[in-house]
Parts: sequence; C-alpha cells; structure tokens
Amino acid sequence: MPMEFIESYAWVIWLALILVFVIIEVVTVDFTFLMLATGSVGGLILAIVGVDFWIQILVAAVLSILLLFTVRPPLLRALKRGGDPAKSNIDALMGIHGVVTVDFDGTAGNVKLANGETWTARLSPASGTRPLEAGDAVIVTAIDGATAIVVPRERTAHE
Repeated sequence: MPMEFIESYAWVIWLALILVFVIIEVVTVDFTFLMLATGSVGGLILAIVGVDFWIQILVAAVLSILLLFTVRPPLLRALKRGGDPAKSNIDALMGIHGVVTVDFDGTAGNVKLANGETWTARLSPASGTRPLEAGDAVIVTAIDGATAIVVPRERTAHE
C-alpha cells in the first residue's frame, strides 16, 4: 500500500522538489540547485508517463549529476566573466601617489591623492620620523579608518 501511494503521487513529490530546488537556487545563485531541479524535471516526466518510482529516482539522479559536471562549469565561467576587474574602495587607494598639502611631522597632516581626493594622513612608522612639507610626494601604504598611512617617495624627473 505505501509504495502504491508513493507511485500514485510521485508527480507531487517531484513538483515539490523542483519548487524547493528553484527557491534555494534563487537565494544562492550557484547553479547547483538549478541542475538538481532540472534533473527532477526528468523524474517528473517519468512520473507522468507512469514509470516505476525507483527508475524515476535513478534517471533524476543521473541527469542531475550529468548536468552538474557538464553544464554548470560553463555557466559559472560565463557568470564570472562579466566581473569588473577594477579595484575599488580601500584596494584602489593602496599604492596611489599623492602630494602633501599641509606640512606635518608624521603625526597628522593632509595629502591630495592622484585620484583628486584629499585625505588626513599619517606617516608610516616604518619610514622614520622625517617631517613632510607641502609639495612632498608620498605613496599610500595603508588605510586606518579615515586616515591614509603614507611613506615619502622621491619625485621623478618628469613630475
């Protein structure tokens, strides 16, 4: 009796699985559950046709595994291909050049960065305690909250 019940309502089980897999896929966007949902569609089709439940499970599993290893990798590559390689936020400030706008002795001062922003700056402890004067060239080595940690750099001939 229980097996007859499962085979009679197998299509409901497959629909529920497909729905659950699609909802999880929408949340994760990893294409794993999309492949499982698509494999479950194979089980649903076999349930509608009237094939034994164990064959439905076997076909759904094989189809899901095939999709996971053949279709999912190219989909992931296509999804990641459109990413912007440009650095942003703090990463974009590391190594950027700047010019001291307000003299400072290493405790606090201002620098205008090459991107046009003016930052409160502090001299890096690794560079010593040499005071910086307006017009000195610096490089940002770190960001500490809203303060740029800088080191002096030598100006080149074309600057």
